[in-house]
Amino acid sequence: MTDQSDPKTPSRTELFFDSDLWWSFKSHKSAVGAAIVLGFVIVAAFLAPVLSPQDPYDLAALELWNAELPPIWMEGGQMPYLLGTDVQGRDILSGILYGTRISIIIGIASVAVSLVVGIGLGLMAGYYGGWIDNVLMRIGDVLLSIPIVLVAILVSSVAQQFLSPAWREAGVAAVLVLAIAMYSWVQYARVVRAQTMVERRKEYVQASRLVGTPARRLMLKHILPNTLTPIFVAATLNFGLAILIEATLSFLGVGMPPNQPSLGTLIRVGNQYLFSGSWWIVLFPSIQLCILVVAVNMLGDWLRDALNPKLR
Repeated sequence: MTDQSDPKTPSRTELFFDSDLWWSFKSHKSAVGAAIVLGFVIVAAFLAPVLSPQDPYDLAALELWNAELPPIWMEGGQMPYLLGTDVQGRDILSGILYGTRISIIIGIASVAVSLVVGIGLGLMAGYYGGWIDNVLMRIGDVLLSIPIVLVAILVSSVAQQFLSPAWREAGVAAVLVLAIAMYSWVQYARVVRAQTMVERRKEYVQASRLVGTPARRLMLKHILPNTLTPIFVAATLNFGLAILIEATLSFLGVGMPPNQPSLGTLIRVGNQYLFSGSWWIVLFPSIQLCILVVAVNMLGDWLRDALNPKLR
């Protein structure tokens, strides 16, 4: 009798590369291109200490006699300042790499906080209903009725007033994350609430409740996994939106300070010298911000279409 061994169980990685989602990604040229560009931007940003010719946060490394140098391909440009320098002698390329890292970290952190708050409140509103649902959704309606930038400016300004001067600069990134998350959680809560209201009426949820499964376990282990598909899409798109909001707040002067520049701060500083001839100070950070946000949005659009069962 021939001894036949059991077939090897495929790993999660093998299952992913054999899935329809991976096939959709490979066949979507714009998504592949956006992923390559986004990956390059993120890797370059987090390798900024290795790739940058200068530490833009180290004031002792700035040389004022090298201020407002043009890009290397223009007359007057010099190495190692490939994209030129600003009015303080800060290398534009170094500022962009470090600034991109700050913008990405704030975007990821704000999305993570929004997800935790929005998913938790959405599960509670959809599962319990009643006055809990009414209160949470009315709070969300009030926040959505105010422009997002105005909400972020209000939260950022109020939070910084409660911080001591010693902690004001150190805590500005946390304040920005809080300001962005204060508005963004509503979208996640609404999506999770709608899915939860559908799932709680299904037979497997009713059976779990009859056998005495605790409500928290029921929401986290049974209902939540069935709400993750639209959440992933919303989180991807909101990541790009969070980066734009942070850049807007920094451009308006209520975001990152000049000694810890994000992309928005670099654009704000460079905008003051746009008509003096030093156009490169504002142009290159603006291009980097556009590339980053467009790449994220293209991936989000692909993910939305790939996970939509009506388009399969």
